Amino acid sequence: MVYKTKGVCSSNIEFEVEDGYVKKVVFVGGCNGNTQGISALVEGMKVEDVIKRLEGIRCGMRSTSCPDQLAKALKESIS
Repeated sequence: MVYKTKGVCSSNIEFEVEDGYVKKVVFVGGCNGNTQGISALVEGMKVEDVIKRLEGIRCGMRSTSCPDQLAKALKESIS
């Protein structure tokens, strides 16, 4: 799936979910090292666990972040 991000430096998130688990995550744009780190940490995790851990994380004064946007994308994919 492709999720168009809002309010962050990355422009979108490409991800795959299989049987309730995150299989692949690629951020387009954003802070390359950080987004690669997020991807490496969440791949193989249950979708619900990723949402619980990342939802609500803020980036500086912004009301969202790349991790929060991933949580939103995953929530949208299961609803």
